[in-house]
Amino acid sequence: MGRFHPIVSALLKEYCGSGIALCHAGTNDRAQSDLEKGLIGMTWQRSRIRLDRDNRAFWTGGQEDKLNIMHCDDCGGFIHPPRPFCRHCQSENVAPKAVSGKGVVDTYTINHQKWAPDMDVPFVIARVKLDDAPGVYLTTNIVNCAVEDVDMDDEVQVVFEEQDGIWYPLFEKVDG
Repeated sequence: MGRFHPIVSALLKEYCGSGIALCHAGTNDRAQSDLEKGLIGMTWQRSRIRLDRDNRAFWTGGQEDKLNIMHCDDCGGFIHPPRPFCRHCQSENVAPKAVSGKGVVDTYTINHQKWAPDMDVPFVIARVKLDDAPGVYLTTNIVNCAVEDVDMDDEVQVVFEEQDGIWYPLFEKVDG
């Protein structure tokens, strides 16, 4: 394999298992073979999440239109990313709790880099502060509006995008 930036090398090593499928002739024999067989394409997809008992409720809650955030039943703190214990008090008495999915844009950037041939650019990558889960910020995309219409402190609401059984929490601006 040629010399690539470490991130590109990691993506090629992971191949399609966790994100953007970068298939370049000669860089990954398995990827190239699967591309030739028509098993994969050059289609951009969100990173494929590996579900486990701790994160399953977060990544599949969108099927029921719920944004599930881990919550500690002892101290009342919210925990994200999902973990089997509370980051505030170390209690193991934690469970997923559905929150409203409302929040505000804490910060954002507009991505203009086209990482795959069919990726739509530009798009907004934002950090959203959830209204009813103190201390929880989600890195996500703001969708269903022009990128120039996004600003800090915009009120947003969760919407979900499903790919292969994973429900990705994205956000859209709240009319108002």
